[in-house]
Amino acid sequence: MPQQVQGVIAPGKNEPVRVETIVIPDPGPGEAVVKIQACGVCHTDLHYKQGGINDEFPFLLGHEAAGVVESVGEGVTDVAPGDFVILNWRAVCGQCRACLRGRPWYCFDTHNAEQKMTLLDGTELSPALGIGAFAEKTLVASGQCTKVDPEVSPAVAGLLGCGVMAGIGAAINTGQVGRGDSVAVIGCGGVGDAAIAGARLAGAAKIIAVDIDDRKLETAKKMGATHTVNSRSDDPVEAIRALTDGNGADVVIEAVGRPETYQQAFYARDLAGTVVLVGVPTPDMKLELPLLDVFGRGGSLKSSWYGDCLPSRDFPMLVDLHQQGRLDLAAFVTETIGLGDIEQAFARMHDGDVLRSVVVF
Repeated sequence: MPQQVQGVIAPGKNEPVRVETIVIPDPGPGEAVVKIQACGVCHTDLHYKQGGINDEFPFLLGHEAAGVVESVGEGVTDVAPGDFVILNWRAVCGQCRACLRGRPWYCFDTHNAEQKMTLLDGTELSPALGIGAFAEKTLVASGQCTKVDPEVSPAVAGLLGCGVMAGIGAAINTGQVGRGDSVAVIGCGGVGDAAIAGARLAGAAKIIAVDIDDRKLETAKKMGATHTVNSRSDDPVEAIRALTDGNGADVVIEAVGRPETYQQAFYARDLAGTVVLVGVPTPDMKLELPLLDVFGRGGSLKSSWYGDCLPSRDFPMLVDLHQQGRLDLAAFVTETIGLGDIEQAFARMHDGDVLRSVVVF
C-alpha cells in the first residue's frame, strides 16, 4: 500500500521550503523504495528552489543521499531489500549508442522512476534530479541504487551521490589528471574541493586553489591544495602562470559555472592543456572567445557530466578509499541537521559558511 512520509518541498520560485506529507507509491516494475538515512544539502537543490533548473514546481528536494532499500518492484535483480545504497541521478540504460559503444558514463537515455510521488491532495511532485531525498523515504529506479559497504557512515556516503563525485570525477575521469601534473581549480565550494581531493588522489604535483573567499582557500589547503590564489586581489591567470614556470597548468577545472571564470580557466592552462567545466551555468549565460585562440592554444575543452562517473564502478571504489584513510569524505561535512533546518542551511550555503550541511534521519 502507498506510504505517507515527511519530506521537504519547494512550492514555488524563491518561496521558502516547507515540510509536507508525501505519498510514496509501492514500487512498480524496475523501481525501488529507499528509506533515507542521510542527504546532503547541495547547491543544485537551491537552484531548483530558485527556478534555475526548470519551472516544474512543486519540487521534492534532495538528491545526495544514502539509505537502505525497503522494497523493490517486479523484475528488479540488481538490489534487494536490506541493501545499503547510495542514490545516483544517472541510472544508465545499457541500450543507447553510448552504452553500446562501451561508454556508459555518457549514457544518453538515463532514467528515473516511472510513477510519481504526490502530496496528500494528489499534486504530483518533481523529484530533484529524479531522486527527491529530503524525505524519510523516496521512490527511484532501481538503477539509481548503488550498493556499497554498509559499514560506511551514511552522512559521508551520500555525498558521493552528487557534489563530491562530480568534483573527484572532473579531475580523475574527465580531466585525466596524471602523476606529476599541475592542476588549478577555480571555485572552492564542495565540488571544487572535491576536484582538489581528486587531483591529489591522482598524484598531481601542484594543485592551485582559486577563490575570492579566504575561508574557502583555507579549507582547500586541507583538501590537498599546495598553493592558493585569492582572485579578488590577484589576477588568477597571471598567478597560475607564475606558479607553473610561466606556462599555465596542465589541467584547469572550472567549478563555478560563469563565463568570466571559464575565460580565466581557458587562459590559465598550458598550451595543449585541458579545461574542464564542472560548474553549472544558468541558461542565459553566453561565452565569447576568439576562435583563433581556441585553435592556437590546442588541447581540450571538456564538460564534465556528473564527473563522467559510472556509479557501479566509482562509488564502491571511493568508499573503499575512504575506509582506507586515503580519501577523507568526512572533511566535507560541516554540520548535520534535521529535516526542518533546510531553509537555514540554504542561507548558510549562500553565505559561504558551510561546505556541506547533511540532513540525518
